[in-house]
Amino acid sequence: MKAVLEDMRSHQEVTSFYAYRFQIPFFEFKLHYHPEFELTYILKGNGYRLVGNSHETFADGDLVLSGSNLPHTWVGKSSNEENFDAVVIQFSTSFITPFLGFEESAALKKMLEQSKKGLFFPAENIEVKRKLLKLVHSAGFDRILNLMVVLNQLTNCEQEVLCTNYFQSVYSTESENRINTVCVFLENNFSNKIGLKQVAALIHLTESNFCKFFKKATGKTFSDYLNEIRITRSCQLLLQSDKPINVIAFECGFETLSYFNRVFMNKKGLTPKEFRKLNLL
Repeated sequence: MKAVLEDMRSHQEVTSFYAYRFQIPFFEFKLHYHPEFELTYILKGNGYRLVGNSHETFADGDLVLSGSNLPHTWVGKSSNEENFDAVVIQFSTSFITPFLGFEESAALKKMLEQSKKGLFFPAENIEVKRKLLKLVHSAGFDRILNLMVVLNQLTNCEQEVLCTNYFQSVYSTESENRINTVCVFLENNFSNKIGLKQVAALIHLTESNFCKFFKKATGKTFSDYLNEIRITRSCQLLLQSDKPINVIAFECGFETLSYFNRVFMNKKGLTPKEFRKLNLL
């Protein structure tokens, strides 16, 4: 799969920015970027998201602001009949710039600058999310007013920067194609035994150069990234099935139960058994 440079103008018709809601059975791994800012609100769904070199799990209520040309994707698969549900707002620099020249816009200007490394809003922010849903269905000048209200309210919300300080957005076609090739392969094959030599060969790099490239692109080592995918999937199976823990461990690519338990404890701070019991109460 190749990285996609999305052209929002092809979707916008006569509107000045893009606002939509979609409901689908799963979020496919599709690392992409575009010049527009993007506000993504997950009403329903869980899995993991990659924003720049930040790789974290997400769940219902996830709200993230991605800056211009910041690579990102959300990945998740539902094991039941319920669709994933999300709202996405995309607006260009040319659209927002006229609003940033006022003294009253200092906080908004700062937030958009910080969004270059991705911003996560951890609080519930019920009022903001209610307005996001309203925005999708608004029309005319109300759309612009509603968006500015949302952005203004977000400046007063708790914010967490997602990307590490050393991250620099690299969105050349070659780099995007390479990381997409690797990550899609891992997403589709995480249940199998995967060696460093095998994935390095996918993008024609030596193992040493691959490790440097992968760490720079994702902020994680190859083994840690793969374990994140496996643990994320194991959490879904622990909550959505009654399969024995040892079966889940092997289905998620762990060769031994002891290693699975050790990695799970390291990532989640509790054992798989404790995780299942705590979340089913």
